[in-house]
Amino acid sequence: MNIREKWNRLTPATCANQVARRLVVPAHRPGGQAQYIESPVPRAGDDGLAPVLQWAIQNLDLQLTVAQMAEHAGLSSRTLVRRFHEATGTTPLRWLHAQRLARARHLLESTDLPAERISQICGMGTAGNLRHHFIRSVGVTPMEYRRTFQGQPAPVLSAAP
Repeated sequence: MNIREKWNRLTPATCANQVARRLVVPAHRPGGQAQYIESPVPRAGDDGLAPVLQWAIQNLDLQLTVAQMAEHAGLSSRTLVRRFHEATGTTPLRWLHAQRLARARHLLESTDLPAERISQICGMGTAGNLRHHFIRSVGVTPMEYRRTFQGQPAPVLSAAP
């Protein structure tokens, strides 16, 4: 699929939210609300970590450990942590946490799934856990985030007589 086809498949709300994040401003901002930004771009030169990163993203619903990630990468845990930090600027577990929150944000924006199901899909365990980490990282509850970023249909305007 080329970029034009991808662009044409985006809904206006999705497009607006992505542009707003890139500009580091929310699409709609009630007073005192935190800024929203997607995960920063990893540093260049991942030393071949792309396969393990992709594997981890595909398995966010599991309780992944550094040892499991290292085994999947064919490295010792210590070497994985070192290379991971060099490539991403963070630790494997912090990166996993950020990926789980990113998946939760995406699901909150694009689905009507209940918080309990979203927490399971993201590997957060329970809705309470998701809420705790979401408030701590994003600054609002998952449902407040959903109300802010989930696309609202445009109002229908009628012609004045």
